[in-house]
Amino acid sequence: MDLSFFSDKITAALSQQRYGQAPEALYEPIRYIMALGGKRIRPLLTLLGAHLFTDDLDAILKPALGTEVFHNFTLLHDDIMDQAPLRRGQPTVHEKWNANVAILSGDVMLVRAYELFLDVRPELLPVVLRKFSQTAAEVCEGQQWDMNFETNEQVSIAQYLDMIRLKTAVLLGFCLELGALLAGATAVDADHLRQFGTDIGIAFQLRDDLLDVYGDAATFGKRVGGDIVSDKKTFLLLTAQAQATEAQRATLAQYIGQPVVDAATKVQAVRAVYDELNIRSQTEALINDYFQDALQHLDRTQAPAERKEPLRRVALQLMERES
Repeated sequence: MDLSFFSDKITAALSQQRYGQAPEALYEPIRYIMALGGKRIRPLLTLLGAHLFTDDLDAILKPALGTEVFHNFTLLHDDIMDQAPLRRGQPTVHEKWNANVAILSGDVMLVRAYELFLDVRPELLPVVLRKFSQTAAEVCEGQQWDMNFETNEQVSIAQYLDMIRLKTAVLLGFCLELGALLAGATAVDADHLRQFGTDIGIAFQLRDDLLDVYGDAATFGKRVGGDIVSDKKTFLLLTAQAQATEAQRATLAQYIGQPVVDAATKVQAVRAVYDELNIRSQTEALINDYFQDALQHLDRTQAPAERKEPLRRVALQLMERES
């Protein structure tokens, strides 16, 4: 089945959502960020997880939208913490209005996200809400770890991988598990789908880190080398620091954690160390490991092969992305 069938359902349902009317200053920012678009990956995964086991997707739509509203709530608050000026090419909410408005509108979005789960069948509602609450807390934990790493001098590769699991991947895993549970899947199949989504999420973030260093600036969608300029502790940097020779360690120390005099020179010098250590191929190998683990979980899910194909296509698209 074509992915547009599922995407069209999500777009139509989102267009009918009403988050509130007054005061306008509270609700207009919500309508603004929800209208900025994006790939709507989280509700799409929810519907695709359900589609493995049922054709009745209408009952899944509201909880699926809840995952998207929650995701955008986190973006509102993350943008404040990151002092980001743009989101999807448009001014962020705190820039267009102010930080206080962005905080409060985000708070309402979290409330609305929970409301969208309330139509879940009564026998499943406690399970779903517990899993959603756990996931929401883990996303916040991941964001806090990410902020901690900005000032922590020592961060291990294992700590970094766990951070991106929490910040990015667990929500993708929850979305697939949610769709499966609502469609009547067994706990075993729902767990396989959760693991599939989590592994894909980690691979996706690692690929994003890789593209930040080696991507094409014309298609990546943001400045290549931005992570290097900002001293972001990614898998690439942490691996290089762990494997560097004394001379390479001295080169990294010359640029990492130091005032940026010439951004282009810094990116070139750090990338040269990465090239000497084959960091690109090591990152690609780890991405492939997570991707293959994800596909194994999808293969173990007891559902017709033809119904798995849309999920497989989404996973491939995420891994092949250039923007």
